Amino acid sequence: MTNHSETTGPSENGDVTGGAKPLGRSAHDTQITLRTPAELADALPYLLGYRPEDSIVLVALHDRGGRGRFGGRARLGIPANEDDWEAAARQLAQGLMTGGARRGARPEQMVAYVCQEPAPGESGRDVMHRLAPLTHLLRTECGRLDVPVIEALCISDGRYWSYCCPTQECCPPDGAPMGLPGTSVLAAAATYAGIQVRGTLRELRVRLLPWETGAVPAQEAALDSAGMALVPRILDDTFRAEVAEETLALAGRIMSRYAAATPVSGTHQADLRDDDLLAHDEAAALILGLQDRTTRDRAAAWMEGDEAGPALRLWRALARRCVGPYGEHAAAPLTLAGWVAWSTGDDLEAREALAMALGADSDYLFARLLHQACNEGLDPESIRRCLRRERAGGGAVDSTAAADDTGPVDPDADPDAGRAPAAASGTRRRRRPRTGDSADDRPPRPESTRPRPTTGHTRPGSPRPGGGTRTRTAERSDTRSERTAQEGTRTANGPSEGDE
Repeated sequence: MTNHSETTGPSENGDVTGGAKPLGRSAHDTQITLRTPAELADALPYLLGYRPEDSIVLVALHDRGGRGRFGGRARLGIPANEDDWEAAARQLAQGLMTGGARRGARPEQMVAYVCQEPAPGESGRDVMHRLAPLTHLLRTECGRLDVPVIEALCISDGRYWSYCCPTQECCPPDGAPMGLPGTSVLAAAATYAGIQVRGTLRELRVRLLPWETGAVPAQEAALDSAGMALVPRILDDTFRAEVAEETLALAGRIMSRYAAATPVSGTHQADLRDDDLLAHDEAAALILGLQDRTTRDRAAAWMEGDEAGPALRLWRALARRCVGPYGEHAAAPLTLAGWVAWSTGDDLEAREALAMALGADSDYLFARLLHQACNEGLDPESIRRCLRRERAGGGAVDSTAAADDTGPVDPDADPDAGRAPAAASGTRRRRRPRTGDSADDRPPRPESTRPRPTTGHTRPGSPRPGGGTRTRTAERSDTRSERTAQEGTRTANGPSEGDE
């Protein structure tokens, strides 16, 4: 690849998925050949489905008849501490190799990217020189695995540099300007195939982050009031089912309200409209009500058809309302948002929402299972089948057991899996009522024994033997979890290339 007149290999549109939309036959019949660093730099957003910022990216190449074909890709944020660069490079290379080997498609070559905008007083060329040691570590770690990096690019300040090309006519010292977005042959082919570049991850996360507006005090006060009213009822078996019905009925009314709203253009305007349609006390009641696992599991059944769109909008809006010390409460709506996004084919938003849910509560089991399954490229249909069956039968739905039954997962498959961003800031935290969805609450086997919770807990987050907080209803729910897990269908197919 140091000789840029050589063909780097076709980037078939079938590999440039972006995780958003399956491609038609005409897209698979089209081959786009990338020969230069400029074309490889232009291809990156289409390979990922978004424009990476502060990112290290590795893209696998597979040989097909002597020509390279894009395969899996993996991304990590650039660690702020240079001492962590070696570990990040090793994690990224090994994760991508593990995923390829698991599918029987070990990469033959790699293309590496480092993307970062200049700091104040810094130029793009300064960034390129500063990140050169990181790129060297990437090439070294890939070399240890006997997979050469045939091209390494730095993208910064609207320009790109090649770390592999010594030819100034091709790759000048001051870098070469990136082409205008959407003007390349690859961009045209991707548009024809229905591939959408989503902007940046920061723009996607903004839709899920807590408010930082003048409305925060009013929303926090509403959450305080709802907590005092609802938490004792959620933790009391006598009233818990009643709170669940109230929560789901209110969610259904808000979803109908969203479905009837006049469409607006632009994601920001659409989110503002949804926020205006949701009152503070309504949001607070839903956020507190969804802390009950059984209620959340029943809400997870709104995952497809006409219900999915309004449900996703509602879960996003509720995540934005988990303000101040209620950041941990965002785990439930963020997990529901990630689940609906994954169920409807938007893997990118799903991964971000689920990572943010783990940032809000690292022990949130449903989010952890979904995050691993989504990163593995597993089919969500097995979970949908369980939820449909339980919903049709009128029984209690257990989405955690269904997610646990999607098949084995590999924690090394997605190097981003352990880097969940924080969902909220603040020193105070309101403890949420925990009803069985913590890391040590996997559905027990029939022969197992667990200590029963002591009675009389009325404070959210009260301790129980063995950790966490559980109610008698939660214990009974675990029995249903076991039954659901045994009845679920494992997904037989492995992940497709490009979803690493």
